Amino acid sequence: MQDSMEAKAVEGDAFFIVTRGRSRKGFCRGCVGRVEGETPSGELLGLVYNGGRPKSRGIVRTENTCPLTRHQAQLLLFVTTPSKRLELLCNAPLFKAICDLSQDDVVVVKHKKGPQPGRVKNLMQIGRKESDDELHMLGFEVEFVDSDHTLSSKKPVPLPMFNAADIIRVVPSASVPLGLHWKNGQYGALNKKAVTRISSMPSAGPTGNPRHVKDGKEPRRARGPAAAALEVGSMVEVVSSSGVTVYGVVRWLGVPLRKTEEWAGIELDYEVTGCSDGKYGNQRYFTCKANTALFVPVTKCSPDSRFACSSMGPETRRSTDTPPVPSFDDSAEYAPPIPESEALSLLVGRMKGIQGHVNSCYLDATLFSLFSSSVTLDNIWQRPAEAEQPITCSLRSIVSCLRRQGFVPAESVTSFRKELGCNTFQTDEKDPEEFITVLFQKVLCIEPLLKLRSRGETSQGSYTFQIIVEKEQMGQVPTVQQLLDTSCLSSDLKFEEVPSCLMVQMPRFGNKYKMFNHIIPSTELDITDLLHNSPRECFVCGCLAQYECFHCLPDRKLQPGRIKQYCSVCNTQVHSHPSRQGHSPKALEVPADVPCDTPVPRHVMQLFAVLCIQTSHYVAYVKYGPDPNSWLFFDSMADRCGDDQSGYNIPEVQACSEIGIFLAQPEEELARASPSQAPELVRRLLCDSYMFLYQNPATPSSKPSHEE
Repeated sequence: MQDSMEAKAVEGDAFFIVTRGRSRKGFCRGCVGRVEGETPSGELLGLVYNGGRPKSRGIVRTENTCPLTRHQAQLLLFVTTPSKRLELLCNAPLFKAICDLSQDDVVVVKHKKGPQPGRVKNLMQIGRKESDDELHMLGFEVEFVDSDHTLSSKKPVPLPMFNAADIIRVVPSASVPLGLHWKNGQYGALNKKAVTRISSMPSAGPTGNPRHVKDGKEPRRARGPAAAALEVGSMVEVVSSSGVTVYGVVRWLGVPLRKTEEWAGIELDYEVTGCSDGKYGNQRYFTCKANTALFVPVTKCSPDSRFACSSMGPETRRSTDTPPVPSFDDSAEYAPPIPESEALSLLVGRMKGIQGHVNSCYLDATLFSLFSSSVTLDNIWQRPAEAEQPITCSLRSIVSCLRRQGFVPAESVTSFRKELGCNTFQTDEKDPEEFITVLFQKVLCIEPLLKLRSRGETSQGSYTFQIIVEKEQMGQVPTVQQLLDTSCLSSDLKFEEVPSCLMVQMPRFGNKYKMFNHIIPSTELDITDLLHNSPRECFVCGCLAQYECFHCLPDRKLQPGRIKQYCSVCNTQVHSHPSRQGHSPKALEVPADVPCDTPVPRHVMQLFAVLCIQTSHYVAYVKYGPDPNSWLFFDSMADRCGDDQSGYNIPEVQACSEIGIFLAQPEEELARASPSQAPELVRRLLCDSYMFLYQNPATPSSKPSHEE
């Protein structure tokens, strides 16, 4: 094989899983492989596994893979179905917890009798390793817990074994981690080799979902004596009026509409008739499978008695694990955008990002999206600081602090809000587009990023682009590309030039109205056919286009949703069809000196951030590097320490590679995906998107405004 002979060798063990696309040889989505080399073109030459045995060698593009450790690869190989491997990989918090499991950690596993709790007893090596290329697969021996709170194994019998995808929940043990023992895969004597733990498990239940916010206010903690330490992630049980006990995890805390006391939203271990999928009344508080969401007053909740270590008690994780507020570095010295290699270590965790205070989430999410890692606006800060106005220097200090320390305290942002010149910016809820206009126009003194031209009119400047469409023009699940194309054509708008930064606002208004239940993010936005007075290719033959037809946009026989432009010949042929004879194609303004057979360069912008709103609370998804899976989730008010008067908000940044893995699927699969079955952070991205931010790194946004 020529590629293998030319491949550059890779030192040490490096494993991967294919997350998207099709390779030329050997691999498919969900396959696990080991890197053997790298081709001159940057592709991976790898050994693909069938179980623990090498199956064949193949070539796959690096951007179509997700790197794995040896331990992760061994766990995933025991999961026989490729789609289940990817599903587990998308649930990043659960997969990490499974990888870090220690002896006696409590888990809930899938079982023919329904979800069953048990304790992990051993990490099992499955298969024989007869050559260096072979891998032991890894599974877990689990000892079930009986309803009388004792372990079910009364006599020495083989324990059931489960793969990583069988585990649906991890509850850490209260005991000191002892390490898992290796066994030879045949229920024999223990080998004394222990697993080395990389990191400790948290001391409470799942914490992947931030505390939900309702009406712009953070939900209060439970105050009743029976639920003094109840929090999101607590394992609880509830006894019904008929005496039946049900078990689950607290997914939401707060006061529902038309109630006056604290309630808990619980995701149950199994389906119960009469329960919901996370709705109470007509309001959605979280999302889970149908018939598994139960809402009750917190006074009816008790610690889950099946587990020796309760996730509720006088000492909770939040009270002992709340980090102190770091000091503020007010240096205005230039700091470059956070590189991909440093983003996770600098930004991920609690008390990271920008600390929220009094309805500041719209501003916090916008600043984090624009300035943490994006290079589009970076050369703004390379201008001389001495010539800047005071408010610009304040913003420079905030950006510098974020990039150097990974945290900006609420006090510095509060001072910046005061300098914006309007009292409403200090206390009121705002939408991002209002702040963005003030930010670019008055703080950064930059001319409008967009120059839009309507047919026969002069250009108009704007900082954001508002999608305006009729719902009937779109399918049920549109992409951002389809929304932008349809909006521009129906409004007869074109871009005069390729913008350096394009912020596209979805057809929704705050938390009160949204036109589509969910929208598919377009990771790339092709605006070639939306440029004024620019050459375009004929949709049919690829020659220079001379006509454009808005009525052909939804045509089901001509790839609905795509812009249609034609050369003179194809325009006549296409519109000779009886169904299109009523169309009104318009002549395009094409430069006279462009040859008909000249290839048309494509102008593509890249998605680098998304602002989302669920109720009245904005959060952000930010892409921190070129790797498709390099995504962060930021919430400036993810939790709170103390009460409303003397406490403070705890911002949190989470790594969410599941976003990249999900978006790597073909567009047809994305359109069929059900948000309710997706991981929580993926669901929020699809259902709550408010504004998509795209960049063209080749064109910096630094042209100053002439207005003083």
